[in-house]
Amino acid sequence: MMIRIRSRDGLERVTIDDPNATVARLKSEIESQLRVPTHAQILSTNQNLLLAKTPNDLTRFTDMSDPNTRLSSLNVAHGSIIYLAYEGERTVAGPTFHPAGSFGKKMTMDDLIAKQMRVTRQENPHCELVSFDRDAANAFQHYVNESLVFAVKRCGFMYGTVSEEGKVEVDFIYEPPQQGTEENLILLRDPDEEKMVEAIALGLGMRRVGFIFTQTISQDKNDYTMSNVEILQAVELQAEGDLKEWVTAIVKLNVNEDGGADVHFEAFQMSDMCIRLFKEGWFEREVEEKVDPKLSRMKKDVVVGGKDTRDVDNDFFLVVVKISDHQGPLTSTFPIENRSPPVVMRALKTHLDRAKSLPFVKRISDFHLLLLLARFLDVNADVPALAACVQAQATVPEGYQLLIESLASAS
Repeated sequence: MMIRIRSRDGLERVTIDDPNATVARLKSEIESQLRVPTHAQILSTNQNLLLAKTPNDLTRFTDMSDPNTRLSSLNVAHGSIIYLAYEGERTVAGPTFHPAGSFGKKMTMDDLIAKQMRVTRQENPHCELVSFDRDAANAFQHYVNESLVFAVKRCGFMYGTVSEEGKVEVDFIYEPPQQGTEENLILLRDPDEEKMVEAIALGLGMRRVGFIFTQTISQDKNDYTMSNVEILQAVELQAEGDLKEWVTAIVKLNVNEDGGADVHFEAFQMSDMCIRLFKEGWFEREVEEKVDPKLSRMKKDVVVGGKDTRDVDNDFFLVVVKISDHQGPLTSTFPIENRSPPVVMRALKTHLDRAKSLPFVKRISDFHLLLLLARFLDVNADVPALAACVQAQATVPEGYQLLIESLASAS
């Protein structure tokens, strides 16, 4: 089985061929495959492990402290996410590289492959245009501008539709659990919540189409479009999304001619070569701080501009996508998930009361409201069915309506 390991280094994968494997076996495979010593590992199924700041904080996570515990007893199965914290530096095994040339030096297979890896700019995106629902885009940028004041990073997954011509329409933005700082953005993804999001999208006739994130004020002083850390995170998510029209959007503050600040949206795709290099493991994941953030480091030489190099300007990996906007079928007035303060149930009553004059289906036509309701419904049947009513703007079955109203009045 394949188990996903989330650590400060990002999301990685470990393969175990024993369905009855124990915690000790998992730790052994992490040491073997990811080069993290067994004695340094602290594992947990609780994502809050990655937020622990002191050794004392780490001692609270004991669910995987017994090495003899079977993974199956912890509901860990194929595709599960385990969180890993560790002290110290990590050694990642890299490929052996030999100097190549035509005068007396032998060419290895790695050398030949490297010579074929020519990184050039990709002029045309697979996505003809990305259009943002005005309410969804405004709800996201308003929060990062007014509440976070662009001091820490924030992100979301974009959902919508893709036309045959390659036009992407973004109709809602889901903001997963996350920890943002001035320089870094750690996703603390919740598989159960993401199942609900996917069920809602299914009923709405939509799918995940991209990733949106903010750059902080401090980054405005740097001379890059995206940093090497941002490139790595974006290409990992685009590869996971497996959609050729996948879009990565950046929201940032730009200083205008009058000295004021304007919120600015930009959209890109990671180039086909960028995706290939990532999937084949060419990116150096542990980048030293002294490396210029506008450069992505490779594990082996690639050819850029006729020269062999391991440092590639990030702009070579970015393909610009045109931006537009539209008014989509959903509102974005309900409180948004995984923000501070958290969404409370009485928000449901407030929202429904505010829209009393509208048909019931119109009152619940908000993704963030549907996500709250999904916690009380069957994710495989009821959630897509209710979302389908919203998509068709059809009458909501009485049973659903009674349940929603009772949840609102009970809060």
